[in-house]
Amino acid sequence: MSVPAPAPQGAAPPGQPKKAATAAWIGSALEYYDFFIYGSAAALIFPEVFFDESDPATATLLSLATFGVAYAARPVGAFFLGHVGDRMGRKKIMVFTLILMGVSTFLIGCLPTRDQVGTLAPVLLVLCRILQGISAAGEQASANSMTLEHAPPGKRGFFTSFTLSGTQGGQLLATLVFLPVAALPEEHLLTWGWRVPFWLSVVVAVVGYVIRRKLDETPAFAQQAATEGVAKMPLAVLARDHWADVLRVVAGALIASVSTIFTVWALAYATSDSVGMSRTAMLWVGALANVVALAAIPLWATLSDRIGRRPVYLIGAVGSAVTMFLYLWAVSSGSYALTFLTGIVAFGVVYSAANGVWPAFYGEMFSTRVRLSGVAIGTQIGFAVAGFAVTFAARIAGPDGDDWFAVALFTAALCVPPVIAALSARETHRVPTEELGERGRAKAAAPETVTA
Repeated sequence: MSVPAPAPQGAAPPGQPKKAATAAWIGSALEYYDFFIYGSAAALIFPEVFFDESDPATATLLSLATFGVAYAARPVGAFFLGHVGDRMGRKKIMVFTLILMGVSTFLIGCLPTRDQVGTLAPVLLVLCRILQGISAAGEQASANSMTLEHAPPGKRGFFTSFTLSGTQGGQLLATLVFLPVAALPEEHLLTWGWRVPFWLSVVVAVVGYVIRRKLDETPAFAQQAATEGVAKMPLAVLARDHWADVLRVVAGALIASVSTIFTVWALAYATSDSVGMSRTAMLWVGALANVVALAAIPLWATLSDRIGRRPVYLIGAVGSAVTMFLYLWAVSSGSYALTFLTGIVAFGVVYSAANGVWPAFYGEMFSTRVRLSGVAIGTQIGFAVAGFAVTFAARIAGPDGDDWFAVALFTAALCVPPVIAALSARETHRVPTEELGERGRAKAAAPETVTA
């Protein structure tokens, strides 16, 4: 049996694109299962369990605010985990974030309620939510970097899209788990039923750990460490050489507002007294839209490998601004048929164009030595705004929470910065992986690197 010749000294080791994409998909699905069950619970359960139910409107507002708390914690986690990931590698961060998410989510399922411990209950809920946010801060950036740096030339868009299709898979899984829970009698739902999806995070953490610990470090990072050395202070290099791209990613990440409005605010609005749609039906809207997204995301990403990241991303950003009006109008009408149709088109098809392309689009703006930091910090600052978009939407919707047009207009306005960011960015789909972010690398100073 022949033995493969060793790679030349200084050359990147062979990549594992399929294995990396599988690990990213499954890990992201399991990670974001944890994250999204919180969103469903914040809209449907937590106002009655953790907050003062004598004032339903305020309870709902506070519950949605706890959803946004994790997004506020994410930039803090991004600075720390980005630094560690660019110094020590992508794999370590991927394993750490998965374990942290599993533990914090399990603890939410064990929390006492407001009736049991008073105001301590929402305080403990917020603390667990912060841990979720820190975990999510490093998850997508490390998975994106892992898949991009393992991917072959000309297919980076396709392989990095598995991170986001995994996110949609996690959201679908969370919705499917919540469907039988939401159908429980009120007494069981508000006592033990809502806890079950959170307890299942133990299984999530174990499965994800087994998958991710077997994946090799990326060829690009291994080559960087073996030749030039890793950056001693990745954040300093990022601020000096890539600040404009970080700002572009921050602006681009606001596109996530479409997702948070769709999955959280629209769910709360549709099931409120103003509209009166059933919990189960609205959960099915999200489930079917995510099924469509699972197919649409890799197709949009493959198209971006052929025609470029910018045009596909712009289709998603501009299209989402328009289709949000159609979706919220359909919800306000109380028509299940219109709601299902517009929800699938808006979230399953149109939003997937931007959602499926941004992992490659953002990652290709940076060199290997600061890629994880750049993507993590840029996205998480933008996502922090997107997370609180739900809270702002609840305010904008008025005292009765039924001004859907104002919420749609607000969401469309948040799509404008992503459009500007895409128009100002350079096209990178044909740039070789080793030359990505080359403008920043050329300025790097030798004292700022350390040999691994």
